[in-house]
Amino acid sequence: MSFQLRRAQRLGGASLLLLGAAATPALAQNSAQDKSSTEIPAVTVTAPSPIVRRVVPTRSPVRVARTGRSRSQQRTAEATPAPTAAPATAAPQQGVLPIVTNQFATVTVVPNEEIRREGGGQLGDLLFSKPGITGSSFAPGASSRPIIRGLDVNRVGIVENGTNSGGASDLGEDHFVPIDTLATNQVEVVRGPAALRYGSTSIGGVVSATNNRIPDALPSCAPSFQTYGLPTKAPLASAATSPCVTAETRTAFSSVDRGVESGVLLDTGGGNFAFHADAYGRTTSDYYIPSYPYLFDQTRPVGNRQPNSATRSDGASIGGSYIFTGGFIGASITQNDSLYHIPGIDGADHQTRIDAHQTKINVKGEYRPDGAAIDTIRFWAGATNYRHNELGLADPTDPTTDGVRQTFTNREEEIRVETQLMPFNARFAEVTTAFGFQAGHQELTAPSPDDPGSLFNGLWDPNRNYRIAGYAFNEFKFSEQTRAQIAGRIEHVELHGSTPDFPADFLPDGSPQTSVVRNPSFTPKSGSIGLLQDLPGGMVGSITAQYVERAPKPAELFSRGGHDATATFDIGNPNLTIETAKSVELGVRKATGPLRFEATVYYTHFDNFIYRRLTGVMCDGDFASCGSPGAELNQAVYSQRNANFRGGEFQSQLDIGAFQGGIWGIENQLDVVRATFSDGTNVPRIPPVRMGGGVFWRDDNWLMRINLLHAFAQNNVAVIAETPTAGYNLLKAEVSYKTKLNPNAFGAREMQVGLVGNNLLNENIRNSVSYTKDQVLMPGIGVRAFANFKF
Repeated sequence: MSFQLRRAQRLGGASLLLLGAAATPALAQNSAQDKSSTEIPAVTVTAPSPIVRRVVPTRSPVRVARTGRSRSQQRTAEATPAPTAAPATAAPQQGVLPIVTNQFATVTVVPNEEIRREGGGQLGDLLFSKPGITGSSFAPGASSRPIIRGLDVNRVGIVENGTNSGGASDLGEDHFVPIDTLATNQVEVVRGPAALRYGSTSIGGVVSATNNRIPDALPSCAPSFQTYGLPTKAPLASAATSPCVTAETRTAFSSVDRGVESGVLLDTGGGNFAFHADAYGRTTSDYYIPSYPYLFDQTRPVGNRQPNSATRSDGASIGGSYIFTGGFIGASITQNDSLYHIPGIDGADHQTRIDAHQTKINVKGEYRPDGAAIDTIRFWAGATNYRHNELGLADPTDPTTDGVRQTFTNREEEIRVETQLMPFNARFAEVTTAFGFQAGHQELTAPSPDDPGSLFNGLWDPNRNYRIAGYAFNEFKFSEQTRAQIAGRIEHVELHGSTPDFPADFLPDGSPQTSVVRNPSFTPKSGSIGLLQDLPGGMVGSITAQYVERAPKPAELFSRGGHDATATFDIGNPNLTIETAKSVELGVRKATGPLRFEATVYYTHFDNFIYRRLTGVMCDGDFASCGSPGAELNQAVYSQRNANFRGGEFQSQLDIGAFQGGIWGIENQLDVVRATFSDGTNVPRIPPVRMGGGVFWRDDNWLMRINLLHAFAQNNVAVIAETPTAGYNLLKAEVSYKTKLNPNAFGAREMQVGLVGNNLLNENIRNSVSYTKDQVLMPGIGVRAFANFKF
């Protein structure tokens, strides 16, 4: 660490702010008499736990904010005579670090106003700099999947409004996540035991995106009647019986890629019905880069932009709900379309791009009966039809050979039902129980038009998988200060697919295999236990332990061919067994007062960790080509070994004092993950140690911030076919203005505008977790201008 600290000292004053939070307690006390002493509303989260406690009406904004309930769940336990308009939830102040203290493990939240400022076409771009999280960055701005604590694809779940996002992003790092930030209101990253709610394939965590496509309350056109997130009976009840329309526009321009994006969201309702519609689109050109992108090939003519990195995407959705006393039921249909280019040498030579389309239908509902036993019944259902074509030149010298090189399809259905029971007094504690049922079906294909009659037809034959699961959460409230949770999940997975003939030289165990139909089945079992304890000084401590089993996924079992976009020749292993993870996490968090922070350390041991092992052998389109001179695809074999992951995250924000009518302060962050196999060798593609800090100033309208994040060099690389990654400094600055406007019949009632500068040092940034990091630079210096209006 002494070497890393010496490097940190050279970063300048911004990184030294990591020491500021610990060195200035006196300043924090002195600020208690200025605006920083105001209680800060806690962020509202909805994804972490199926157990949500009802609250009694209160005029205290702090108590309401700490409930962690959605809008419909914040209604009082009293029966209301008619549906009311949606109450205004107590949102975090602009620029305030959102800390969640009522969950048993760390929850990272990106609220709406931060999404509008940061932008990013993919969830991985949005979360890239969050402690413990990064993005795969295969195609920056177009294809970037979140990576949590070094775990990706098959160990990180992505859901939208409670159901799987669909798509094929877990089948290849080049595939986009069909959730656009333009239509997203909040993103929550859930780690630890709460991930059991969504499945054992979420060992690393769950990324949950929410929006209002299925309304759970009537829209409100009378914001002046809203008070601290509480329903005001007379005005809102009368307003809810007449039609009401609200609208929002979201627009941004970016210089680094000459990008333009825009979205429109509409909400309306009256009587017992609420409706939502949205439409959005974005387009970018090849993005600007600081220098030559290709590390090991200096012969290609490249300008000042990353070749073959342009993007275009659009989408639309419509949904509606019937809202009644005690609940709602609604549905939505969404269309996502994206056409984006794949950067890198092979991608640029063949003009590789992906043309993707997804249609998704969602149904969602909630019912709160008046009975004494059941508190709430919730359900979610979704059906996805996804298809994308990977386009490119068969012969880079002949433009007439342009066509479809690979096709992926995913048809998926899912249903989840949860029942929360009323709390009961068990003498030693107040006990609340929730249990759920989940079932799903998925059919995947990856045919290749190049050689439809070949045994090596695409990545796999059509394969199907079925899954069914049950889970239960029990929370024990021993006192107002001490709570515990015990959760468990059992699921059954059936997979149906086949493998081709495998020559002996290419299998991990060295034995040949003939083509055969495979129908493996698995029954993973998982459990967790956690303790949440209020500590002096407004802090909350937590400790959790979990045991999670994960069944192999189809790509890990049945892959058997070239994948041009990732430049790999994937070989599945049909003999893979269940992967097991045993984890412990300790955390301390503080959400109120002038100093807000969260600190987490964790350790996870994997038995039979499944990973894609690069062998160092190069292939082309079939097994016979492997080892041939001039082959372009890295041979990758799915393998299993025991592994250990350990690390930690820290972030804090300190309001130092009043200045020019607002508050100024400092903030900082640190994250580290170290992952090794049982023999001490390195797990491939792990994020580097990162640390950073910054200065901010905010008042009721303005937010100004400058922040420097330093990533150390990543030299802990796999033994074969992985290269070290240089460190970098990522400097960002932003200024934004948010205000209420004088409403009229057709004018805007709220405005948020601003400028954000990214990579202001114009550094060469390579992402160590990307397969193409030696050929693809992250975007260089750029400015993003945005404007958001609510009507």
